[in-house]
Amino acid sequence: MNYWLIKSEPGAWSWDDQMKSPKKTTEWDGVKNHQANNHLKAMKKGDRCFFYHSVNEKQIVGVVEVVKEWVPDPDQPDEPWGYPAVKAVSAAKTPVTLADIKAKASLKDMVLVKNARLSVQPVKAGEWKTICKMAGL
Repeated sequence: MNYWLIKSEPGAWSWDDQMKSPKKTTEWDGVKNHQANNHLKAMKKGDRCFFYHSVNEKQIVGVVEVVKEWVPDPDQPDEPWGYPAVKAVSAAKTPVTLADIKAKASLKDMVLVKNARLSVQPVKAGEWKTICKMAGL
């Protein structure tokens, strides 16, 4: 299993929206960055992702699981974009902020710290375990 972090602006799609969606599942579409899109393509069914509220909140608020691997966007057949589908697994008991992550020495090399703007990014297994503990997951 691989681990990821996916970002969403809460005003566009929030954890509450995810929880209210049918079967708590949604297609993770709208990504228009080649590096982030390549990460979406690399996701496999069963992989887990931190759900991160970007913009003002800047915090991990839950975990989702990849339930359907990347497919091309049928509305853009001549473009490289596509999406997997993810399903809510668990809300963070304690949201983990970007400041919390930056303050933890063991997370100093995390992609979120090094490249905070990337909307889809890999998470190492050790980072995953540390953040899950911080979040009460």
